[in-house]
Amino acid sequence: MRTTIKQVLALLAGLSTTVASSAQAADFIVGSKSFTEQYILAEIYASALEQAGIPVERKINLGGTLIAQGALVKGDIDMYPEYTGTALSAVVKGEMSSDPDKVYQTVKNVYAEKYHLTWLAPAKLNNGYALLVSKKTAEKYHLRTLSDLAKAAPELTIGAGAEFGDRQDGLKGLEQVYGIKFKSFRQFAKVGLRYDALAAGQIDVANGFATDWQIADRQYVSLTDDKHLFPPYFVAPVVREQTLQAYPNAEAVLNNVSQLLDNDTMQKLNAAVEKDKEEPADVAAAFLREKGVVKS
Repeated sequence: MRTTIKQVLALLAGLSTTVASSAQAADFIVGSKSFTEQYILAEIYASALEQAGIPVERKINLGGTLIAQGALVKGDIDMYPEYTGTALSAVVKGEMSSDPDKVYQTVKNVYAEKYHLTWLAPAKLNNGYALLVSKKTAEKYHLRTLSDLAKAAPELTIGAGAEFGDRQDGLKGLEQVYGIKFKSFRQFAKVGLRYDALAAGQIDVANGFATDWQIADRQYVSLTDDKHLFPPYFVAPVVREQTLQAYPNAEAVLNNVSQLLDNDTMQKLNAAVEKDKEEPADVAAAFLREKGVVKS
C-alpha cells in the first residue's frame, strides 16, 4: 500500500505529540549525599513535590559533595539539598566567610553563571560546627560562649576529627580568634564516638555539628560562636534551571518546605532515624503531615 504525503505528515505530528507528552511526564529526580540528614531532607522535598502533583524519582545516597554536584550538572538528577559553606569550599573554592548572606550570594551567583544551577531560598537550618560540653562542665566553668571557653581550655580535653587540628575553622582558628589552647586533643574519626567519649567523661569538649541529635537528646550545651569563627552551613535545594522551567510550581513548593526546617527540628528528625531506627521516608512523611503539607 502506497503511503501518501498526508499520512506521513500525520504520522510525524503524532510522533511529535508523543515526544512532547513524554517530556512533560519526565520525572523530577531528587538526589542526596550519603548521610542521615541528607536522606531525610531529600525525602521531605521529594514528598512535597509529589503532593503538588509533580512526578518524582529518587536517587538517594549518591555519595559525597562532588559526586552529587556532578550528577546535578550532568542531568542525572534535578536537585539535591546542599549546604552553603560546603558549596563555597568544595565547589566554588572561594574564600571562607562567616557572613551567611555573603556566602549564600557567592555560591548562588557562581552556580548560576558556571553551572546553570539555581540555589533556592535557604532554610533556617545551619548545620555548621558546634563545640559542646555537658551541663556539669558548663556550670563548673561558667561556659556559654567560646570566649568563656578560652579561660577554661587549658584544663580541658577536646575530641574532634583528625582534620580539625589543622583547619582555620578548627584548632588553628580557635587559637587565633579566641586564644583557645586546650590541655589535649583526642582524635575520633566518627562523630558518634566523640559523643560517646563526652558522655563517658573521656573528653570535656566535643566538636560536633549543630543538627546532631545527641545535642538535644543528652542536653549538651552548644557554646555560642560569639566572634563568628565558624562559617555558615545553611541548607537549600539546588536545582537545574531547565527543571525549574519544566516545573514552574516546583520553586514555590521547595521554598515553602525549606521555611519549615530549623536546627531544633532537624535534631529531632535525625534522632528518629539514628536513635529510634525509623526509615527516613517514614520520618519525612510524618513531618510533612504534622506541618499540613501532606494530607494523608
